Amino acid sequence: MPSFSYKAHDRRSGKEVSGSLEAGNQMEAIANLKKQGLLPIEVKEARAKSVKTPAGGTPAGGGGGGAFANLLGGGVKAAQVTLFTRQLSTLQDAGLPIVQSLQILTDMQRPGSFRSILGQVTEDVQGGTMLSEAMARHPKVWDKLYTNLVKAGEAAGALDVILRRLSEFREKAQKLKKKIIGALIYPVAVLTIAVAILTFIMVFIVPKFEQIFRDLNIRLPALTVLLIEMSNFVASSWWIILIVLIFGIFGIKIFRGTEAGGAIVDRVQLKIPVLGMVVKKGSVARFTRTLGTLVTSGVGFLDALDITKSATPNIVVRNAIQDVRDSVKEGETINEPLRRSGVFDDIVVNMIKVGEETGDLDKMLLKIADNYDNDVDVLVGSLISILEPVMVVILGLIVGFIVIALFMPMVTLIGAVSGTPGKK
Repeated sequence: MPSFSYKAHDRRSGKEVSGSLEAGNQMEAIANLKKQGLLPIEVKEARAKSVKTPAGGTPAGGGGGGAFANLLGGGVKAAQVTLFTRQLSTLQDAGLPIVQSLQILTDMQRPGSFRSILGQVTEDVQGGTMLSEAMARHPKVWDKLYTNLVKAGEAAGALDVILRRLSEFREKAQKLKKKIIGALIYPVAVLTIAVAILTFIMVFIVPKFEQIFRDLNIRLPALTVLLIEMSNFVASSWWIILIVLIFGIFGIKIFRGTEAGGAIVDRVQLKIPVLGMVVKKGSVARFTRTLGTLVTSGVGFLDALDITKSATPNIVVRNAIQDVRDSVKEGETINEPLRRSGVFDDIVVNMIKVGEETGDLDKMLLKIADNYDNDVDVLVGSLISILEPVMVVILGLIVGFIVIALFMPMVTLIGAVSGTPGKK
């Protein structure tokens, strides 16, 4: 029976312990450690390499054809990968050899990038390469989280189970993303149509009124002069507005791409009413589901934290995860650095603490993720409910300004015309 060396966090003493034990495979070794009240940090076979992957997520000696495949990977949709994962899980559960499963799924794909990449993966696996290594050569299709879970499944001899968990993980993430995008379609469509109508009024309608006022030699009120000047600017300098808008969008992206700028933007996002709660709860749900899936699948805790950190877009949450990793590496608990970050609510910290003490941390993490996904659904609905009246009020004010500015001179003219007979 293979021997495994391990590092783990002792929940009772709060210290890091190390040692070795015999088990049938890595997943069984991790399960035995959990039964002893230990939280596995790193588990590796005594004669094998560590379960850790290289920092880049691609094993050394990656295939020479990887560069071209990576370029192809840019055209592969996330939904395609999720469907492939579900189908591969079903075929593996049915007992088909991995090469035959990959050949079947490759033949099922339409001609394009994904089919080409699957063909390369099938050839690599047929040549003796592990599936996780073959996939890791295409990081734009299968990220570090995906390949590490597949690697854990291969090591434990439970690839079908891991693939099923991975497909469920990806399906839930995509479902939440679709809900958010679907909820934003209506306000974005309304805003786009409103901007188009207002632009038409400013460019074509207001100049007509300006010509009428000039022909009648009417003295214009300040409000009308302001509207006409705005109309002239939009009509003559629309390209300046377009350039400023484009440079503004790219400028924000470049600023957010820096570590300091990204931290500022993400911190501001978290403080925006309602939207900040959506981002916060969504980030917590993503963190807990990713970490829970990795721990459940037998990935070492430090490796799981590294992978979760790389899969987290929000820099504030990412820094909190790094603090957790440093804390666990020093033999401390998980919950304190989470509490200090200010991102995680007390209930999340306390649930993680209970999971850590009872040895059911993975189950507790997934339960938190489910609860927070439901909270995000409710908050997205609330956000849309707030956006609708806000947009109506703003558009009403803009239209009211235009109407008042255009009709004030007309009212003055009507008053002057109707008052002429009285003066005679």
